[in-house]
Formats: sequence, C-alpha cells, structure tokens
Amino acid sequence: MRRDPEGHVFYRKLTKSFPKIVRGDGCWLEDDEGKKYLDAAGGAFVANLGHGVKEIAEAAGRQAGQVAYVNGTAFTTAAAEDLADELAKVGPPALDRFYFLGSGSEAVEAALKLARQYWVERGRPNKKTIIARTPGYHGNTLLALSASARGHYKTYFGPWLVDVMMIPAPYAYRCACRGESAECPACSGTALEDAIRKAGAENVAAFICEPVGGSSTGASVPRGDYYKTVREICDRHQVLFIADEVLTGAGRTGTWSALEPYEAVPDIMTLGKGLSGGYVPLSAVAASRKIVDTIAAGSGALAHAQTFSHNPVACAAGLAAVRQIRSRKLVERCAKMGEALHLRLEALLDLPAVGDVRGRGLLAGVEFVEDKVSRRPFPRAQHFAERFTDLAQDEGLVVWPNVGHADGEGDLAMLAPPFVVNERELDELVVRFTRALERTLKAVHVKA
Repeated sequence: MRRDPEGHVFYRKLTKSFPKIVRGDGCWLEDDEGKKYLDAAGGAFVANLGHGVKEIAEAAGRQAGQVAYVNGTAFTTAAAEDLADELAKVGPPALDRFYFLGSGSEAVEAALKLARQYWVERGRPNKKTIIARTPGYHGNTLLALSASARGHYKTYFGPWLVDVMMIPAPYAYRCACRGESAECPACSGTALEDAIRKAGAENVAAFICEPVGGSSTGASVPRGDYYKTVREICDRHQVLFIADEVLTGAGRTGTWSALEPYEAVPDIMTLGKGLSGGYVPLSAVAASRKIVDTIAAGSGALAHAQTFSHNPVACAAGLAAVRQIRSRKLVERCAKMGEALHLRLEALLDLPAVGDVRGRGLLAGVEFVEDKVSRRPFPRAQHFAERFTDLAQDEGLVVWPNVGHADGEGDLAMLAPPFVVNERELDELVVRFTRALERTLKAVHVKA
C-alpha cells in the first residue's frame, strides 16, 4: 500500500491508501501482495478488451520502434490513416472524418470548438450557445466542465467557466412520470425545443449529451423515441447534435455506439476510454463531411492545436484494439454478456437500499436509496457510495461510484466489466457486490 506523503506521486486522492497493481489478466488485477481484484468497472469504463492483451501492446511497441512521434500539422502516418479507415467501417457512415486526441475531455473540448468554428465559418457568429443536460458529465477541461452538471466539481472553478444552458436529462427513475408520459419534456426530449426557443435558434450552436447516461445518471437509458425527437428538433432549428460517446461508445452498450439503436445520427461524435482498451491514452472526434468541408473551404484547419494529436503510437494501439473488437466479435459478446449481467443484477433489487438497477450491454448502474418507496436518497453526509466502493475493493471488487445526481444527494455504483467477462465471473461479481453492500449497511447502521 502507498499513500501521501510516502514517495513523490501526487495521488488522485490524498487521504487514501493505494494497492500497487503489478499485473492484469482478462477481468482480473493483482497487487504486489498477491491479492486479486475483479475489475467490474474496467477501471474507469476503459478496459473493454480486458487486461494483458499482448497484440495491442506489441502493436504500440512496433510503432514506437519505427517512429514514435510526428507533428500532426506536418505529417500523417499509416497508423492514423489505418485507424481512421477502420473506424469508418464500424461507425455511422455519415461520420467519416476522425481527429485523434488523448483524452475524452480533450475530445469534447474539440467537438464543442468545432461546432462553434463551423457556424462562424458559415457566416453565423451569433450561434454560440451550448445546450447540455442535467445531470450530465462531459469532462474536466474548462469548456467540457462548463457543459457538465456537476456542482461539486464546479465549486472551485465556477468563475472560470462559461454559461451553458441546461435541460433535464431523461432519468426515468427520478422523474415523476417514470419515463412513461408522452408530454413529459425531459423524457420525450421536447425540453430541448423549449430551451432553443428560449435562447433563440439563431443563437444556439450545439446540443451535447451522452446517448445512454454515464455515471451521472447511472446508465439511465432514454426511451425509444427520444433521439428521433432530438434529431428532428436540431434539424428544424439548425442546431448541431453532438453525441458524447466517450464512455458509451466502442461497443460498451452492446452496439458500436449507444445511439445506434435509436436510428438517429449526430453531426459530431466523441469517442475515448475503450477506444484503445486502455492500453494508451486515445480519443477521437468523428465529424461529418459537411462540417469538415466548411472548415476546409474557410480557415483550412480546426483551431484546436494539440502537441500529441494524431499520435502514431496511440493510433497504432487503437487500430489493434478496434481490430481485436471486430475480429473477436466483442461487441456482439458485450450484448450477449450484458443480458446475462442484467439478469443477475435483478437479484440485487431484493436487497436493502437498492432502489434501481438499469443500463444496457455491459454498462449498469445500481442506485442506492434510504427509502425504496419514496426513492429518498441517503444523506450526503453518510458517503454511502464512497463507503461501498472502498468496501467492495476490500472484497476484491472494483466498481465506480457516483454521487450528487439527486439534487446534490444520491449514491450510485457503476459496473462496466471487460467484454471478455464470463458467466462464472458475473456470478462472482454479484456475490462480492452483495457482501460489500451488507458491510456498508452495517457501517451506516441500516438493518440488512
């Protein structure tokens, strides 16, 4: 175990002790004391191919041995070209131009800037308003954080953020209509049109959202007509639709993109996290030819310079990862194992404090509540999700917590195991989850 102030690492958490991981294999991690952990969250929704895939490591190594870096303003490489070609085969045909970056926040930042630059170069500089959803999360760079509904993240940096117009996310568990009312603005998507009219369509540049909720809404899945409504509204008011698939894309929800089953194509899509399976930092902005042609005919370049954009080593690893996903039919496996996961998770609903279980594919959210009937969350002071996460790790289970989604309160645990997970491991996941929950309930003095 290591913690601050031991050593010289500036840890992500300065009051926590960290096991030192020395190896990974499939869905498992092992620390330097020999303890094994079932990685039921893919780290941070990243390790979709599992740990220890030598083909990806070898591809990155080969590329580094040939040429590790070139300036993306001066050269291209086979790695970048081939990765773009591969992505064009699996994503929406209309989005066939890819701008490679290093993180999801970078990709969202670039996507929002691209939307703004597009309208300026179209001669419509008044279109500057961004509309996003609450709850929602898009990253920690300042523009991406501005578009995120995370009050506890914004506490320190509020004076540096820009105004972003918020509409309610489709969050059936916490909506009065439970996702069923055709007239509900949040669940139907018509809240977007109300916001555009309020801002004035001539002023709105883009609407950004995660097609299936990430950690902010605990994998909440909008109903089937939601994105057709959103697409129609954006078209009617000439607003760009940005799908943030950093977390949900690359197969995580059982289709290459989470938006795919809704038959609604965005104007811009961001990818990240699982795009390289976690073997290197890699993200991408996918854009339509219409948008790229406008930039090409105007200034000639997206005004988003990044030293490590289009990095050949990152692209080589991403190419190997995407080819692994395709050749091993891992998206199809994700859909199949996702059904098995959700079937097993239904048993959690019988446990105290489990209010809802939801998601799609190998993405699931378990929402904890103090009272199941009223859906009343635990008081934030109890830190239920954080306690549960720590106790789950003690049980050898890695989950991802989220808090604050219910008007500043609320506790979630997110699950996103690698696509290679098997049914025995899913059984073990539920066993360890249950043990951790029983320990958490005792810690906060709730009768199990």
